[in-house]
Amino acid sequence: MKLAIFASGNGSNFAAIAEAVKEGTINAELVLLFCDKRQAYVIQRSQELGISTICFEPKDFVNKAAYEQELLQILKVNQVDLVVLAGYMRLIGPTLLKVYSNRILNIHPALLPDFPGLHGIRDAFEAGVIETGVTVHFVDDGVDTGPIVAQESVFIDEKDTLEMLEERIHQVEHQVYPKVIQETIEKLSKTNEWKWSVEG
Repeated sequence: MKLAIFASGNGSNFAAIAEAVKEGTINAELVLLFCDKRQAYVIQRSQELGISTICFEPKDFVNKAAYEQELLQILKVNQVDLVVLAGYMRLIGPTLLKVYSNRILNIHPALLPDFPGLHGIRDAFEAGVIETGVTVHFVDDGVDTGPIVAQESVFIDEKDTLEMLEERIHQVEHQVYPKVIQETIEKLSKTNEWKWSVEG
């Protein structure tokens, strides 16, 4: 099975996934990284690992549909079966969702449906809850509303700073996400619907 990772930032989850692929704990081929920000550090990480890296931005296109159509063509050429979002900071639109329904995974740093959106860790911390965590879910057309695949809790200690909580959340992400990706691959591999068709 062939994976593509979409990322926008530092790329720590990307690195954890790439390492799991290298070690064989994710039984798949990581064929490319796509990044929508030309200055993102994840690009350097990917290039150092020798992974094919593609970068362009929505502003390079007339609209979002054209941007995603270019992405779709890249995925098609590379016969990508599963898309994994790792800090990709854009909503997936209908052009990609139509083709990759239930084949785009995302990880969110909170226990959905609580604290969706861009600042899940900060929002949970400022709300004063005693428990937050991480959620892996399939992507749909909403903001962190897709079907939940897995969750893991992280308790918030009264002595925690936001930075301490962020570090613990990221550590859990790096453990949970590769495991769930592999489980998803195993489930998809049992069906005849996952394999990408290059026809059409």
